[in-house]
Amino acid sequence: MIAMLLAVFLGGTGAHRFYLHGKHDFLAWNYLLALLLFIFALIVTRGPHSWTISVLALFPISIYLGWIEALVIGLTPDEKWDARFNTQSGQTSNSRWPIAVLLVLTFAIGITAFLVSIARAIDLFLTGGAFG
Repeated sequence: MIAMLLAVFLGGTGAHRFYLHGKHDFLAWNYLLALLLFIFALIVTRGPHSWTISVLALFPISIYLGWIEALVIGLTPDEKWDARFNTQSGQTSNSRWPIAVLLVLTFAIGITAFLVSIARAIDLFLTGGAFG
């Protein structure tokens, strides 16, 4: 549950990967780097910029990947999760309806954000941003 909450709300920073795999996880650092690149692109778009910078500013890749990993974490069966992450602790997972609610919300928010990004990218590409 904690890993999924971290992936949903702080997935763009790689917090869930740091929580599960520690500070030596290569992918966690890549999440953080991609988020910093996205923030840099947002800052650069205030002035004259290229189309590439606009695309980087529209698609926060690390956040989208965090939401995808939240879905993967939430859909992992408890037995498989325990075999991978709870072998040393002796605890067993008992995910119930909160996981299902988080899965539905994560999917709804993620797909909505992605579709908005695609619509804005098409607007920028075809009209130069004439519609906003």
